[in-house]
This record gives sequence, C-alpha cells and structure tokens, in this order.
Amino acid sequence: MSTIDKLSLLSGTEALSATQAPAAGADGFAQKLKAAMQDVNKMQIKGEEALSDLATGHVKDLHQAALAINKAETSMKLMLEVRSKALSAYKEITRTQM
Repeated sequence: MSTIDKLSLLSGTEALSATQAPAAGADGFAQKLKAAMQDVNKMQIKGEEALSDLATGHVKDLHQAALAINKAETSMKLMLEVRSKALSAYKEITRTQM
C-alpha cells in the first residue's frame, strides 16, 4: 500500500500528525547550521587577526594575510545570502494558505 493510500485512510488529525517531520531531522539541521556559523566566526576572527597584523607590521606573509581577509569576507557574504534565502522561504511558507 502506498503512502498516499495510507494517508487517505487516516482521519484529519491523524493525517496531520502523520505528515509532520520528525524532530531528529530538525535537530540535525540546527546542528549543521550552528557548525557553519561557528566556521564563519572562526574565519572572521582569523581575518581580523590578519588585518591587525597588517596594520601593526607583524605580518610575515602578505599573501596569506590577504587570503585570510578575503575568505572571511566571502564566508560572511555567503552566510548573509543563505540567511536571506531562508527568510524569504519562511515568508513564502507563512503566506501559503491551507
């Protein structure tokens, strides 16, 4: 029996509870999002350290410092785009009528 057939046999409240996502999936997404934000934070810290080393003259390799700064900038832009898309998707879902 297919999933569609099973859902059609359920009553209204049973169908709603059967289609809800499991809590473990949401926890996995939250953990991955948290890890990604921590990575962005680490890159930002390394970029700030490289920038301060450039300002004080303590930089040993200018190329590595420039790479660290660019990585921090790019990761921040990516995080902001992901946030923007997630908010846009959330707003679209809230506008959907059932």
